[in-house]
Amino acid sequence: MKNLLILGGGYGGMKFLNEILPDHLPDDVMITLVDRVPYHCLKTEYYALAAGTISDKDIRVSFPEHPQLKIKYGEISTIDIQEKKVFINDEESLDYDDLIIGLGCEDKYHNIPGADQFTHSIQSIESSRNTYSILNNLGPGSIVGIVGAGLSGVELSSELIESREDLAIKLFDRGDHILSDFPDRLSKYVGNWFNEHNIEIINNSNVTKIEEQILYNHDEPIHCDVIVWTAGVQANKVVRDLFVEKDPSGRVKITPHHHLPSDEHVFVVGDCASLPHAPSAQLAEGQAEQIAEVFKRRWKDEELPDSFPPIKLKGIMGSLGKKQGFGMMADRAITGRVARLIKSGILWMYKYHQG
Repeated sequence: MKNLLILGGGYGGMKFLNEILPDHLPDDVMITLVDRVPYHCLKTEYYALAAGTISDKDIRVSFPEHPQLKIKYGEISTIDIQEKKVFINDEESLDYDDLIIGLGCEDKYHNIPGADQFTHSIQSIESSRNTYSILNNLGPGSIVGIVGAGLSGVELSSELIESREDLAIKLFDRGDHILSDFPDRLSKYVGNWFNEHNIEIINNSNVTKIEEQILYNHDEPIHCDVIVWTAGVQANKVVRDLFVEKDPSGRVKITPHHHLPSDEHVFVVGDCASLPHAPSAQLAEGQAEQIAEVFKRRWKDEELPDSFPPIKLKGIMGSLGKKQGFGMMADRAITGRVARLIKSGILWMYKYHQG
């Protein structure tokens, strides 16, 4: 039997499995999926879990079942490409013939002193649970500082104010105005929503240091009872430690077929891969579809195309609590109730119609 090892049951890993199973897996191939939790997690909804507006169960999706699929639970510690081994929990090792690395990302702290020690995260299911517990136990009138006003920071802030209207939320934004990468109309809509809900946006911020319950903006101390970090991500440390070619962001460079230039049996999918677009669930799924096509053709001894068509992203949707939203679809800005309904519909379709 040949061993196909998939590291990470995120959007890329799940999409690959749903493309391959049950009809395209040869009888002589065994798939082992390794993940730290026994289910796929909807990472795009971690902000709502941390805010307390949905339950843990709401963002779980079961892994597929198949007699040639094994699920292994554990923490990946090391990947040895030369020996074709993956080490779990620093002890057990798994051999592979083909490897798909989809370990996702983690917070990037930009070398800001204290950021990794005195802030809380929503980058994993475990950290989101912990952040929820801390936010939920705050007393009325407590101050929550959220560093980073990208999509995660905006969604966390809006969901938290609906969950805990008694909290004072400060959102630290490096730009001149919120969501500066989006069209002005959309940015103004979100800014007005924040003003109406008494969320303080601190523009042109420059967080220089963080201590326990103190955030320094331009070296000026600001008291916060809790500080949540949403100001950037980087590839998983296991991937950053690999001796392979990477881009300036630390993501692994890959061929048009999504494998290492030096090893056609090692594929990288999702947040760890160097691609022309920002990391997203859509991008990981688009990659996974093409990686699945590579495997289908190889298993049939069919020739691969020189390259695949560019992965097309359908747009981006964000929520402002449970009733309003914003987004871009086909270069068109959408705001309000319709945007929120579209996002809810996409989430429902994904959760209940996998495969």
